[in-house]
Amino acid sequence: MLKTERLLLRKWQESDADSLFEYAKNPEIGPIAGWPPHKSIEESLHVIKNVFNGAESYAICEKENGKAIGAIELMLNGHTDMTDRDDECELGYWLGQPYWGRGYVPEAVREILRHGFEDLGMHTIWCGYYDGNQKSKRVQEKVGFVYHHTCEDVPVPLLNETRVGHTNIMTKEQWEKVKHSKY
Repeated sequence: MLKTERLLLRKWQESDADSLFEYAKNPEIGPIAGWPPHKSIEESLHVIKNVFNGAESYAICEKENGKAIGAIELMLNGHTDMTDRDDECELGYWLGQPYWGRGYVPEAVREILRHGFEDLGMHTIWCGYYDGNQKSKRVQEKVGFVYHHTCEDVPVPLLNETRVGHTNIMTKEQWEKVKHSKY
């Protein structure tokens, strides 16, 4: 479990299915990140068991109640197409719409970056967003990611389409420079 001032980042539990469905059914959440809205609590449970089961996959929870309100993950080698190195990974995240605008995602991202670089020994963390996802772009800018490249025809298999994808990067050296600064 990882902790920030206001948040807990903890492993997903089957008992989180109701909460996951509550936020993941919203069409404002999944499609912009490349996945369809959830259609049932059973689908959300399936995602917890089969998608949110990665070694570094966490539910974003408010400290006071422990309710899952979003997801954050460092996808390690073998679970990302952004790298094939063991000292690199990909960051992904989303947050339930009622919690937007509170600074929760940058707060969670800062902690998982610390975890990735300090605890897991990562050298580089990749992160991307699809064209038009300004909220995700802004999070990445706030925490210090640096633009790397844009791809015009990125497959989005869960939605059976292609999109423009923007990829950013943060090295451990870059993180060392920004971790003590005020974001």
